[in-house]
Amino acid sequence: MDPQTPPAVPVEAVDGAALEGVQAAAQGAVGLPSVAHDLSVWGLFLQADWIVKSVMIFLILASIWSWAIIFDKIIRIRRLREQARQFEEAFWSGGSLEDLYDRISNRPADPMSSIFVAAMREWRRSAAKGLLASEHLRENLQDRIERVMNITLGREMDQIERYMGFLASVGSAAPFIGLFGTVWGIMNSFAAIAGSKNTTLAVVAPGIAEALFATALGLVAAIPAVLAYNKLSGDINRYGNRLEAFAGEFGAILSRQLEEKH
Repeated sequence: MDPQTPPAVPVEAVDGAALEGVQAAAQGAVGLPSVAHDLSVWGLFLQADWIVKSVMIFLILASIWSWAIIFDKIIRIRRLREQARQFEEAFWSGGSLEDLYDRISNRPADPMSSIFVAAMREWRRSAAKGLLASEHLRENLQDRIERVMNITLGREMDQIERYMGFLASVGSAAPFIGLFGTVWGIMNSFAAIAGSKNTTLAVVAPGIAEALFATALGLVAAIPAVLAYNKLSGDINRYGNRLEAFAGEFGAILSRQLEEKH
């Protein structure tokens, strides 16, 4: 063998090294990610843009507050119905309304009791001042009693309907807020695709998944809020009609008593 001739290199070794070099160069040229993306819920949140994160946090907080309102309203309406039933039993039991007023006047337990106490208080004040002597004064008293009951009913209904507007706002606005996060995330994904000059699914999928996650959160917040708002609104309206019916009946009772004093 000629001492000037270099040692022979196996063809397999040359081909393997060349192939690894080509693969490494190609991977560096196209910018393929070397670390796999975490497509779990927590991973999508951590990898999202700060604006998309802000949208996600807002939607999560809105959903939590909506559920708190929903549970509070369900429990409260159930309790108000039971209290109204108990008061109606006492009211229609045939006992003295004066005695009933003396028992509950200091602390009415529910809106129906509050309406009764407000009307009876106006009645007693007028009777104490001798305003039942003439027909004109009795008519004025009847108008004042109806006005007092309507004011009390409106005030109590305002308390019952408190935060219902928030449920309506979440139900109508949450999908659009989530859509804003989705649009912003997709814009960032397109910018990343343009920078890497690679449109493979491995590059596109994580950014699109982060963006769509914002829309999913918007729907998660909106759907329960809409359903609960419709259900609670119906329950509150029925309870309000029950209060109005009681106010009308009690007003009629007081009106008959004023006519008997004529």
